[in-house]
This record gives sequence, C-alpha cells and structure tokens, in this order.
Amino acid sequence: MASWRFEAIGTHWEIESAQELTDTARAAVSAEIERFDREWSRFRQDSEVRRLGREGGAFASADARPMLDAYRELSAATAGAVNPLVADSLDALGYDAEYSLVAGDPVRAPDGWERQVSWMAGEVTASVPALLDVGALGKGRLVDLVMRVLERVPGDLVVDAGGDIRVRGAAVRIGLEHPYDARKAIGVVEVQDQALCASAINRRAWGSGLHHVLDARTGQPVRTWAATWALAPEAMTADAVATALFFDGGPELADAWGVEWVRMSTDGRVQRSPGCPAELFLAGRDTRRPAQD
Repeated sequence: MASWRFEAIGTHWEIESAQELTDTARAAVSAEIERFDREWSRFRQDSEVRRLGREGGAFASADARPMLDAYRELSAATAGAVNPLVADSLDALGYDAEYSLVAGDPVRAPDGWERQVSWMAGEVTASVPALLDVGALGKGRLVDLVMRVLERVPGDLVVDAGGDIRVRGAAVRIGLEHPYDARKAIGVVEVQDQALCASAINRRAWGSGLHHVLDARTGQPVRTWAATWALAPEAMTADAVATALFFDGGPELADAWGVEWVRMSTDGRVQRSPGCPAELFLAGRDTRRPAQD
C-alpha cells in the first residue's frame, strides 16, 4: 500500500491506497479539505462560521443539511448535552481560535439552538450572531467527503484523520487506544467497508481536567466517560455516535442508527453494544451487555 501523510484541520492525516495517488487526486483532496475548513472551522478568522458568529446571516454549504440534521437528532437523544452552539463554551475554557488554553469561567450553551440556527439543502442561517462548532461530527463528515473525492481511485483505500478512519476494500485491524496510556490498547476491531471513529478525553486536553468534550448544558468537561469508539458505514455517523456515547441517551441513539460501539469510563469500566465485533483485552469480565449507569 502507498501512503500519503499530511497535516490539515489541526490533525495528522494518512491516506493509504493500493497505488500511489496522482498529483491530480492529491490536489482534489486538498481542495476539498480547504473548502470544508474555510466554511466550518471556528479556528479561522476568515471562515464562514466565524462570520456567522460575528454578524449572523447565512452562507451556502452542501454540508449544512446532513450535519445539522444529525445535530438535531444528537441534541434530542442527549437531552441537549450535544449542541452546535457549544463553541462559546469551548472558547471560555481556552480552546479558542488562538489556542490560548487559558481557562475562564464555564459558559452554558444557549438552550433552543434551533430557534437561532436554521438550515435547508445547501444553506445555513443564523437569525442572530451565533458561533457554531461542528466538532461532534465534522471530522467524520470530512473523512466521508475525502473518500468520495477518491471514489474512482482503484483498489483498497484507507482514510485516517487523527483516529477517524474509513476503510474501503480489504479489512484492517485497528487497536482501541487506552485513554490513559497511548502505548496500550484495550482491544482490537476489524474494519472493512465501514468507518471507525474514536473520541477520548486525553486528546485535545489542557490544564487540570480540561478537555474538548463538553456538556453544553453546563459548559463543563464530561467526567464519567474517558473514551468511546463507534463503527458505522459512514464516518460522520460513527463520529456523531462516538460523541453521543459520552452522555445518557448515547447507546439508545447508536441502537436506533444501527451503530456498534465500545466505551470506557474514567474509573475503568468498559461497555459495548451487544453486536459489537471488537475483541477486548479484559480477562474475566463480560463486556457484551452494557451495565446500568
């Protein structure tokens, strides 16, 4: 397999293909990543979501409907814990456009975000200035878009964006990284013609107990779950469920969407969905049936 490694949207990418990607294919991938970043990155002052945060108004994007439709379901399933207006909460804790990493007081995301933000096919509108953060599923969406750009590339293909991975063709065995020791895995799973997305509190973490997974209702980082993994046909779906699994209602949403999953609590407990194919390295414990929280 040929490998192309690069940095984009603040993370490391690796694309493995049966043959070396052409310059044309690489340029198409770079252009798609740049388009998505220019529209949806809250870390770029020239992005469309930053403009919405300053001015309100609207911008055109083919990603608006699929992402915000999914956010509506995420928000409903988690009783508002997942909310695209959590951007101001992240900024307040120091995970801002300047990466200041200087924490202030927590800020709750506004309730009823759908009263401020509306969307249709190809456009999103903010009735008042509203800064969006699509981190709950945006990287997965971009992995799917890159896979689509490369759909005519023959043979096996793996797109890996900082742990959000989509595989086409031959199966790939992937370790489930231990959230407290990156040298270890709590298990492995075979991924074939589907996506595996992970989220963990040791990634994008700073300060004392501060990390990027916030409960929008409080503006505080989550404390119960340390890491999640989700398997789905598309990376955006897997990414969304990996986020939802940090909250009550996440397993029920995964079941409704037909997504298999694993999650590990901050005190070391591990749960997985009944049909999850992962092999877990946990001797003497039945992890197939989710425990009651």
